[in-house]
Amino acid sequence: MEKTVYKGNILRVTEEVIGDITWEKVHLPSGVVIFPINEEGKIILIREKRPHETPNVRIKAVSGILEEELGTPEENAQREMQEEIGFKSREMKLLLEMKSTGTVTHTTYFFVARGLEKSKLPNPDGEEVIEALIEFTPDELRDAIKNDRIKWSMSTLGMFRLLDSLR
Repeated sequence: MEKTVYKGNILRVTEEVIGDITWEKVHLPSGVVIFPINEEGKIILIREKRPHETPNVRIKAVSGILEEELGTPEENAQREMQEEIGFKSREMKLLLEMKSTGTVTHTTYFFVARGLEKSKLPNPDGEEVIEALIEFTPDELRDAIKNDRIKWSMSTLGMFRLLDSLR
């Protein structure tokens, strides 16, 4: 029987004894990651302040926690784009659904967004959190990952799938 040993605002930790071993799981909320592509074929990422991380600024994809009470993964992806970069998409396509059920348990939905139109919603994290939008050609994005200008994260796995799909 799995029992909760910690529950915070974002994550929950459980333990389950199976045989002689106590297995721990970290349950993260599901999330959405969006790769907006503009009319020139450039992928838009953001430079975002992350005061709880080191370094405290990073280049990352548009992303957010999936709030199921606010709609489907696609609807959440649209809202995150409007909050973080001030655009919505006429064409939102699911690129990858990555489900992890091991020690870290969560699902991430990766989307490609095209047909961007201006549509800004207030960012609940504060407007000052997003420092800049950065546009990458596929080759520039590949180079930024390869040379560690974009740090490895769950989103990086989606970037590889994106780059493969754009060939």
